Amino acid sequence: MPVRTSHIPDRDAALSAWWATPLGRALLAAESELLAAALEDVFGWELLQVGAWGTARELLAGSRTRRQSVVAAPGFAGADIIARPSQLPLIGDSIDAALLPHTLEFAPDPYAILREADRVLGGEGQLLVLGFEPWSLWGMRARWSRAGFPPGMRRVLSQRRLREWLVLLGFEVIATQHYLYLGPWSRGLASGEGTGRMLRRGLTYPLPAGAYLLRARKRVYTLTPIRLRTREKPAVIGGLVKPTTRSRA
Repeated sequence: MPVRTSHIPDRDAALSAWWATPLGRALLAAESELLAAALEDVFGWELLQVGAWGTARELLAGSRTRRQSVVAAPGFAGADIIARPSQLPLIGDSIDAALLPHTLEFAPDPYAILREADRVLGGEGQLLVLGFEPWSLWGMRARWSRAGFPPGMRRVLSQRRLREWLVLLGFEVIATQHYLYLGPWSRGLASGEGTGRMLRRGLTYPLPAGAYLLRARKRVYTLTPIRLRTREKPAVIGGLVKPTTRSRA
């Protein structure tokens, strides 16, 4: 579902300013806590965050991989590699896990980014994707806002569409977790309860979750050659072919 983002002088600056608001800080804290739990069983050598999200590297704080790298456009303080998410300067099958924190929603071609993630992920590698629910208050505000919400967002990508793309690429969806049980406004965040209210449903917010964390695993299927059954040669007796059971019938 595309979002109107025309006539925006500097979307990157607007998004950077949004992170300083109470709502932006609360969202980042909630997603950092969510990913810290999700990354507990993600092991290996390299975790790659594709796309900038936040003010630095908060989302990778809970990673257990030996190395963590961030690929982002110029201007992101925590970037290790400056590159487009759809054109990663990495060899194939070189990383163990990839994180896409709302990256698909800000990209002109989200499927191209998924193809790149599939290319660089090794066999059985994990992919973690954060996204906003289209029919939540967050998704509806994003569609109604001229500048997108958060600022600069191009579209809201549903879980169903994301699952279809991942299945086409050979991924297996292993888990989905919903969160963001607080509306897209700053009221009520001054009490310091913003993180908890975003991650867990409460009586004060009975509406559906505003976002999801989808986890998928890259499956590699090896082809097992099947030996063709050779046809039995008919026996020859005295120059005549010995009749078989089939020929007798």
